[in-house]
Amino acid sequence: QVQLVESGGGLVQAGGSLRLSCAASGRTFSSYAMGWFRQAAGKEREFVAAISWSGGRLYYADSVKGRSTVSRDNTKNTVYLQMNSLKPEDTAVYYCAARLRTVAQFPDEYSYWGQGTQVTVSS
Repeated sequence: QVQLVESGGGLVQAGGSLRLSCAASGRTFSSYAMGWFRQAAGKEREFVAAISWSGGRLYYADSVKGRSTVSRDNTKNTVYLQMNSLKPEDTAVYYCAARLRTVAQFPDEYSYWGQGTQVTVSS
């Protein structure tokens, strides 16, 4: 079992930056690949970024590539999403998710989810 708690969301102006954090419980955090997803109002949940258990493999959605960096610190049981040059279309609830072993890009492939943190980007 893994419990996930996101933090770091908020209101930011377009062009600004935020760093989201996702703290995980459990002693086997390093066994899990981690993903970030987002869901805007009235839209389906979509993939943002993912990182392998070791941190050696990183994946990004085209919409955030070049503007975002996913990272993890297995000693702190935490995964991060640094988002720069934020745009109003980045406004959404951001979720982190965990799955054993390999990285995936579809929500249904993740077993554990946090409650989400709201990111609002004003124009």
